Amino acid sequence: MGNPRLVTNAGLRPARVVLGSVGSMTEPLVPSVGLGVVHLFCVAAPGADGAALAAAVDRATADDVQVVPVAVLGHKADLALMVLGKDLWRLRRFQSEVVAAGFTVVDSYVSITELSEYAKGLPEEMAQARLYPQLPPEGKRAWCFYPMSKRREEGANWYTLPYDDRNALMREHGSSGRKFAGRILQLITGSTGIDDYEWGVTLFGEKPDDLKEVVYTLRYDEASALYAEFGPFVTGVIGTLDEVLEAVGIGT
Repeated sequence: MGNPRLVTNAGLRPARVVLGSVGSMTEPLVPSVGLGVVHLFCVAAPGADGAALAAAVDRATADDVQVVPVAVLGHKADLALMVLGKDLWRLRRFQSEVVAAGFTVVDSYVSITELSEYAKGLPEEMAQARLYPQLPPEGKRAWCFYPMSKRREEGANWYTLPYDDRNALMREHGSSGRKFAGRILQLITGSTGIDDYEWGVTLFGEKPDDLKEVVYTLRYDEASALYAEFGPFVTGVIGTLDEVLEAVGIGT
């Protein structure tokens, strides 16, 4: 997402993918804690097979993989599939099945659910919700995703600040976010060393303007105003897979 490779679906053809038994024969690769997370941004190539995609989602769900379908607004993609699961091999197998169904992955983001170093003392129930979220949250169909990093610039280098200073800034940031409790669910996943930015941020809102308001509000916090670098935003509407496919002109 730091260097978007987004294209339109004009002239694209489904890649030929031969699916083997990677998911069943390869030893699982799992995080020490938390879940692997892959955001797949796709366009429907000519001949895209909605039924094949639905079957892939059903198989993934049966393997304890969560798949959140999103109808993307704007030109960046037709649909997004936010996929969460323990085994990275299984997530990769799902990605191959998406391509085999005729959906071209034009961009993606890879991350892992995490518990921030600033979340010390968080109640166990809240900690588990961050590490092992159950998505999508009920009643929150407005969706957006963006990656972000902390700056390393002269006079604004997050990583040269003492821990106590960083902790205070993040507590202020958290206090601002809690004003949107009930309207917004925010999932921050770690991607340092995994993808182009350091975190992926996924927002689930009750209304589209909730997304706008929370991001606008949080940007005034010092942790964001001085130290945050944002990547491109992708926005869409969460629905069932059938609803999302119908929105992009494909049936199951």
